[in-house]
Amino acid sequence: MLRTAVYIDGFNLYFGCLKDTPHRWLDLKKLCENMLQPHNEIITIKYFTAHVSARASNQDKPIRQQIYLRALKHSIPELEVILGQFTTHTVNRKLDPPIGLQKYAGVIETREKGSDVNLAVHLVNDAWRDQYDCALVVSSDSDLVEAIKLVRGSHPEKKVGVLVTGKQNSTKEMIRCASFVKKVRTSALMASQLPPTIEGTSITKPIGW
Repeated sequence: MLRTAVYIDGFNLYFGCLKDTPHRWLDLKKLCENMLQPHNEIITIKYFTAHVSARASNQDKPIRQQIYLRALKHSIPELEVILGQFTTHTVNRKLDPPIGLQKYAGVIETREKGSDVNLAVHLVNDAWRDQYDCALVVSSDSDLVEAIKLVRGSHPEKKVGVLVTGKQNSTKEMIRCASFVKKVRTSALMASQLPPTIEGTSITKPIGW
């Protein structure tokens, strides 16, 4: 058996595969088991995300996220949730068309920070500590390429696979540097859903999910 550690970029997975689909109540361990070989024994799943905030058009967004995180923690003993944060700042954007003499306007942008860096650090550190024989990176973020190369170059006995969450042509660098590559399929998402109510709890799938 291969000791297998899974590293999931939560927002990359969400926006690449889950947003506006009926598959958001996703069992992360089951998905990975469905995508890996029988000799891969999942010993840890590190899920990198950040707490979301309510929006005028989506007041219940943080509530649904908390329900989902609780469901994951109750269902997957191997799970560790590692939190980043959101940063908000104002940037100038060009108006099209301009409003009179005004060509630019200040726009508030909110961006998630930390998940890719945290994932890369854990991937490399766990390799040095010999915490896995095989790593599965669930992301299409090419910023992770150097971390994958570093692990494979320094630890040639270890495998680092990538589970592609977005368009495959946008992740050519990751595909080239990985030991193996798999694409998240809709059929795998459908087969990897949590039960509507988590056993032994009152946690239920949010309405609309």
